[in-house]
Amino acid sequence: MSDPIQLTSSAAERVAAIAARQGKPAILRLSVEGGGCSGFQYRFGLADSIESDDAQVETDGVTLVVDSISLDLVRGAAVDYVENLGGAAFKVENPNAASGCGCGSSFSV
Repeated sequence: MSDPIQLTSSAAERVAAIAARQGKPAILRLSVEGGGCSGFQYRFGLADSIESDDAQVETDGVTLVVDSISLDLVRGAAVDYVENLGGAAFKVENPNAASGCGCGSSFSV
């Protein structure tokens, strides 16, 4: 059985670096909220703990957690960390998104 969501090695490496600098566990929480220019927006943050209903996947010692409500909107997605001329950011490749905005932080289904 495949994981409900993926965390790339690049994203795991970046989370580990941020967590170490802040003295926090290497747990990245992805959630989806209403808003943004396309209807839904991704939210990222370091988590102190994992909730009982969270889906979780581990890559290179870093855990990605997603709450059960958000998981319905991002199931099958991959979280990556990309650096380009426009800057550096976590990016979600979401197969459930019907469309997204130019910045990649919001989407519609």
